[in-house]
Amino acid sequence: MNIRSLTRGDGVVIGAAVVLFIASFLDLFGFDCPAGINCSNYNAPNAWDSLGLLMSVYLAGIIGAALVIVGRSMPARKVVGLDLGQFGAAFCVFALWTAFWTTIDASDTGAGMILGLLASIVLAGGAIATPLVPALKAPLVSASAPRGVQAPFGGQPQPGQGYGYPGQQQPSYGGQPGQQQPYGAQPQPGQPEPQPQGNAPQASAAGAPAGDFTPFWFAVPVARPLYGEDGSPSPIAELAPGTWYLAVEQRGPGLIAQTQDGRRGVLQDTTGIQRG
Repeated sequence: MNIRSLTRGDGVVIGAAVVLFIASFLDLFGFDCPAGINCSNYNAPNAWDSLGLLMSVYLAGIIGAALVIVGRSMPARKVVGLDLGQFGAAFCVFALWTAFWTTIDASDTGAGMILGLLASIVLAGGAIATPLVPALKAPLVSASAPRGVQAPFGGQPQPGQGYGYPGQQQPSYGGQPGQQQPYGAQPQPGQPEPQPQGNAPQASAAGAPAGDFTPFWFAVPVARPLYGEDGSPSPIAELAPGTWYLAVEQRGPGLIAQTQDGRRGVLQDTTGIQRG
């Protein structure tokens, strides 16, 4: 999984799952040693000594966190008609529900139970709030241009050679060489319109020269779905802000984009994308 596609909310979910796993090894309940009895060899039970609590709180929360993260990286996957992310969020809420009532019912709760309850609250909150809160949808890793990224076609692009890569200045459509400009932006007032010369190829309906497309790196301003090249209405991936993707072909008003794990699809909405 590409870490640059993770959001802050995903980081919250992963962190809460790690804490929940640690809490499973701590004491579930405390006890008072009766007077005159040696309790030095007595160990309070943890979650691994109670199969019901282990499966319904600790492992349920960890499994839910994994489903949430996988579901957001592969939005087309579904279980019984629900997206993996929704299915995982339900697991997280169930873990919180069980942990809450178990803690209320216990007469003497231990560190494992209390820490498990707190981790479940954070876990369920992160799973539910991430798609709704803009601050949690922000990229976990900053969108600084990566250096030394292996090109998807097997070659390492060098400065001044081949197609562009993140951090290299590229001439933008309608702009001067070396100026960064969002893909598809209109020329500014006072700039001359580019004119075809000689035997230049005819422009396509999308405004890009037909048969003369140069692959380039780009980033999206907000999360956008990537659809299959076969025209399927279900997205095959989601492009996340803060990650660089490669545009390999023009497809009408959209682009054929390739993710860093090698998947290709159609990006239908290209408004506001930034060229690398």
